[in-house]
Parts: sequence; structure tokens; C-alpha cells
Amino acid sequence: MRILVIGKEGQVARALAERAPEHGATSVLIGRPMLDLADPSGIEDILVETGGDVIVNAGAYTAVDQAESESELAEAINGIGAGAVAGAAAAMNVPVVQLSTDYVFDGTASRPYREEDPTNPLGAYGASKLLGEQAVAAETANHAILRTAWIYGPFGKNFVKTMLRLARERDEIAVVADQVGSPTSALDIADGIITVCRNLLAGPDDPSLRGIFHMAGTGTASWAEFATEIFEQSARLGGPSARIRPISTAGYPTPAKRPANSRLDCAKLSAVHGVILPHWRSSLGTCVRRLLDEAHNQENRR
Repeated sequence: MRILVIGKEGQVARALAERAPEHGATSVLIGRPMLDLADPSGIEDILVETGGDVIVNAGAYTAVDQAESESELAEAINGIGAGAVAGAAAAMNVPVVQLSTDYVFDGTASRPYREEDPTNPLGAYGASKLLGEQAVAAETANHAILRTAWIYGPFGKNFVKTMLRLARERDEIAVVADQVGSPTSALDIADGIITVCRNLLAGPDDPSLRGIFHMAGTGTASWAEFATEIFEQSARLGGPSARIRPISTAGYPTPAKRPANSRLDCAKLSAVHGVILPHWRSSLGTCVRRLLDEAHNQENRR
């Protein structure tokens, strides 16, 4: 299976590059400057020329706060660009897997969100990702849209790496305690995506395999609880740790509003594709150990 991945530097794209060989698959990562989602004009030609059995769009504009002042760029990349990728997939007669986000919801529900729940993004980023979902569905029925949340891993910028960095600089860190979600490992997402890709290829005429699915780590936490677990696991391994001072969302104002409830119900993904991501605490342990080992090796090379 040859997976054509849109995006080169993102967490999930890099995780797919790492995990694909373990699944007997090949990944081809393609991104800027060769392919720019903000410029859809040449996307189809590039993807057709590169070729693949399935396309995974892991490229996105992800600067949530900056999107408030760059909404047109976010829409171009996350919305129009995603539609162009799906259009290319239709021209190639291959399935497309589109990554989406919990930010398509407003976070006011009292339970984990299901795929069919009404969307109501609070900001420009969520609106742009919802536009992408709609554009993909309009271009091809041969799609799986995977909404995920709170992504972390050994690559790129994410909450885990930020917390470990801050713990090296200060003794106490204020972290929001009234937003809840499911921390999700990029490497777990990659494993899940590869399984979904295989299922789509194995059942080309099965509509149940297609549509919108939620894919997030098992278990839930607030950001403060997530940070506490990061430091507990780090401390056990001799890494940096800090005290957590829980604060409210109001105590940490940001340009973009965040959903208070980012929990995603992943029962449909389990039932249809047989994918259940591991518990976030377990996957976090693997990630923290790897990050600490990498930091230790860097120190030794200096």
C-alpha cells in the first residue's frame, strides 16, 4: 500500500512516515514548496504525477489564535485546499482520508460528541476545518473524515513538549483546568489511519467504511490533569517536573475561544473500522520516555 501524505513537517505526517513501514506500507510525504494547499491550482497535477493507492491529507493551517486574524488563509488551506486534494483523489479514483478536529464543535455538550451532532465552531480555525469537511464530501464520496483532538507526540510543537520545556525554566506553571478532552498520540493516529486506509481499499464499494469518524485517545482529562500526568511520568524517569497551578479559561485569555468540552465519542470508528486508540496515559508514557531520551542524547553530543 502506497500512502500519499499531504504535509511534511506536521505531527501526523511525520508519524505516518515512521509507522508505515511497520505496517508493511510505503508513505510518500509531499508538501511545500512542491505542493501548497493555499494554491490549489496545481494540486491535482502534482498528486496524479506522484501517485498512490490512497491519499491522506495531514496538511493544515493549525495556528488557532492566529487564524482569527488570518481567516482567509486558514479557509484557503483548510477548506479550499482540502477540497482540491479530494478532487484529485476523485480524478485518480483513490480514497482520501481527511484529518479534522474537535474545534468544529462549540464544546457546550455534556457528553462526548458523536459524529452526527450539530457542528458550531467557535472561531476561524474550526470554521475553516468544517469548510474542509464539506469540501471533501462535495468532491468525492470515497472519503473518510477523521476528527481528532489534543494531538501530541515526538514531532513538531505540542503541549507535552511545551510543558517539559517550561518545567526546565520554572517551578510552577499555570494550566487551564476547565477544558476537557482526550489527549491523542500522533503515532496512535498514524496507526489508526493506516488501518482505515487498508479497510477503504479492501472494501471499495462499502459505504459504511466512508463518512465521518471520531479518532481520539481513550480516556479524558483536563489540560491541568494532562500536565500533571506529564510531570509525574517525567519525574519517575528523572526528567523535569513542575507544580501545576490550575486556572480557569477566563484566567488565560486567548484570541480564539476553545471548546470547554472536546471529548469525542469514538464508538463508530471501533464498530466500523475496528480501531480503538490506546489510553492516553499509556501512550503519553511512551512519548515522554522518548522525548527525555532524545534530550539526553542531545546533551551527550554537545
